Amino acid sequence: MKSIKTPSFELAVFVRGRKDAKKLALVLPGRLDTKYYLHMKSHVGFLARKGYLACSFDPPGTWESPGDITLYTMTSYLKAINELIAYFGSKPTVLMGHSRGGSMAMLAGTRNDCVTHIIAVMSSPSPSRIGLDSARKNGFETSYRDTPAGGKRKFVLPLSFFEDAAKYHMLDALAKCTKPKLYILGKHDKLVAPELVKVTFERSARPKQLYEMDSGHDYRFHPDKIREVNRVVGRFLHR
Repeated sequence: MKSIKTPSFELAVFVRGRKDAKKLALVLPGRLDTKYYLHMKSHVGFLARKGYLACSFDPPGTWESPGDITLYTMTSYLKAINELIAYFGSKPTVLMGHSRGGSMAMLAGTRNDCVTHIIAVMSSPSPSRIGLDSARKNGFETSYRDTPAGGKRKFVLPLSFFEDAAKYHMLDALAKCTKPKLYILGKHDKLVAPELVKVTFERSARPKQLYEMDSGHDYRFHPDKIREVNRVVGRFLHR
């Protein structure tokens, strides 16, 4: 399975696990990241081995998911998550994401009744302002991401991306959400401050768990850190 057509999108997917599994796990990439980054693939494989039908996907308008970059907003990302949950049969669902993907796990997890667990790795409950000044000045913000093959890919995010994101703040919803939540912070994270993750944890309703990892934001470059996240997630879901 390489792509899925939902009512609104065609989504490039990376899927592992049995189709008849009783539980679903969606692993959500960070801002302009791809399903094929090492940590995404590792988390999908790990969750499949735990009995989940596990899936990661390129958000609308990015990487292998067709469409213009203007499709890439938090609103369309949220719609894609909800439509994928429905596509797979509205099973009990774990949402796990890194960075912006973790923010999307918070957003969708507090709104979709199928979601049973929320896992946010180095994620903010509010929109990031990185690139906003450039977008306001030029009408767009240019970003580059490394490709799995070792090159670079250029993305030009329009101002509308930042205007759409400004609508979403998750702290109030998390304060009322009684689904189990796992927050993982990076002690050396320069993009999502550890203090912000701690505030998110403190403001969230129980049950909840906080794990502090001796890592920077891009733990995906370190296989030992990826395995550490898998172990923490496994213990959290087992409990």
